[in-house]
Amino acid sequence: MKMFAGLLTSVVLVLGTAASGQEQNSGSEVKRKFTFEGDTALLTVAIRPDKAADFERVMSRMRDALLASPDPKRRAQATGWKVMRLGTALPDGNIAYVHVINQVVPGADYAVMQTLYDAFPDERQTLYELYRAAFVKNLSLATGHIVLDLSKPAASESVATVAP
Repeated sequence: MKMFAGLLTSVVLVLGTAASGQEQNSGSEVKRKFTFEGDTALLTVAIRPDKAADFERVMSRMRDALLASPDPKRRAQATGWKVMRLGTALPDGNIAYVHVINQVVPGADYAVMQTLYDAFPDERQTLYELYRAAFVKNLSLATGHIVLDLSKPAASESVATVAP
């Protein structure tokens, strides 16, 4: 169990650098991409309560990086990515944040720290220190496909109306 917890911690430290095992080469440097299968991903992390503002600051810079990117894939990531703070502290006192990603951009790299490093090289050390000090552990990762959207009638079904 300790090995599994350690693995999850290392995955989330950079919001996973190897979730799908995809790699991209840039010269001699190999970067592992953190991608999601399916159209929806829910990633829950635990953050120290006294560092919640720092975590939110880092995620605000992530938003800035995605929205300002010249890459349309990065901008598309921003449109489908929300971060929710749970209203109740975890039993250990930490705060849970859920990354709600819908619509997942196929093949896009969701590694937070690498995205920040690429966008803000002069802030690299500061952003790393803020994130590392705030992060406690990964709580869960769920990915998949939406099978039913309750806000829409099924295409093959007709909505029955009841006469008064």
